[in-house]
Amino acid sequence: MFSFFKKKKIIPHIRLSGVIGNVGKFKQGIDFSGQEEIISKAFSVKKAPCVAITINSPGGSPVQSHLIYSLIRQQAKKNKKKVIVFAEDVAASGGYLIACAGDEIYANSSSIIGSIGVIYSSFGFTELIKKIGVERRVHTAGKNKSTLDPFLDEKKEDIERLKNIQLDLHKDFIEVVEKSRLSKLKKSEEELFSGEFWSGRKAKDLGLIDEIGNANQILREKFGEDVVIKKFEKSKSWLSKKLSSSNDQVDQLANILEEKSVWQKYGL
Repeated sequence: MFSFFKKKKIIPHIRLSGVIGNVGKFKQGIDFSGQEEIISKAFSVKKAPCVAITINSPGGSPVQSHLIYSLIRQQAKKNKKKVIVFAEDVAASGGYLIACAGDEIYANSSSIIGSIGVIYSSFGFTELIKKIGVERRVHTAGKNKSTLDPFLDEKKEDIERLKNIQLDLHKDFIEVVEKSRLSKLKKSEEELFSGEFWSGRKAKDLGLIDEIGNANQILREKFGEDVVIKKFEKSKSWLSKKLSSSNDQVDQLANILEEKSVWQKYGL
């Protein structure tokens, strides 16, 4: 007779969507400073048995990815809460790194998961500027200051230096994945950490996620049909909204293209 008065379970639900890092003029990406307060508030809900996090991100800044991952793990330990992560369209590269903060990871069968690697891309314009009669003049203090300048010929030593940095970043990424998923991984390091990405269904077979499922479904299965899923999302400030709706169409287009280029790698 007292079940009617029994308090419902509340599950804080954080949503992280977009490219990771400060993207474009209006800084619309996911970053540590923008998410720190939201994540801390979600974990401060005292009687919540866990915190749910939905991720929809193709990656971006490795530093911001690590900072957010570490914050989630610190808050989980401090507040003694389980973390359940749900991937939507994409949890790839830095998006998957953040997903590894989960004690359990779920995804849709058609989600894109993985891309455990590091990439640097640029263009070379040396032949173009020769054809149009442009002379490139660069003056530096520090012989390596012009490393990988797109208007200068590539140097072997510059590429080797970049590769070494990438290897360091890749190693950090691998360590996060192994710490989170080591006992669950089902393929060799060579295959899993090649930078390849997979569908959610294949990612389950590889041990990169635990099961197929979405947030509403899984949380209700675990905590009952009457569970209350409380959303924690960063709201746009008045200034951000105003700037986003400005008439500077060139800047807006540049922002869209910059972010779109990251998403398109995964067919989105």
